[in-house]
Amino acid sequence: MAEGAVVVDGDPRVSELRDAVSRLRRALASHPAPLPDRDAAEEELAALDAMARAGRPELSRLRRSLLLVAGAVGSVSALSPALTEVHRAVDNFAPPPDGQVPPPREGT
Repeated sequence: MAEGAVVVDGDPRVSELRDAVSRLRRALASHPAPLPDRDAAEEELAALDAMARAGRPELSRLRRSLLLVAGAVGSVSALSPALTEVHRAVDNFAPPPDGQVPPPREGT
């Protein structure tokens, strides 16, 4: 989790997702080239942020939004680092591999 990030509802994954989405939204907004799917990417980033704000996001919906965002901006190398952060943040909601115990969450 990023230094100084605020933990939402005791789950640092939610804060990490919101931070990563925010960084990608800023990177996309400042990208000067016209992108044909910019609006779609912005809508899905807004959806990701809304899911995070609502609490425990559903993994399948997170992945769907990530796929749409990646399809819209994935070929833009300048946005790749921020997109990778969002991808990692979404992956944090996946269940652990078999045989591993998930770490305890803060506040539970």
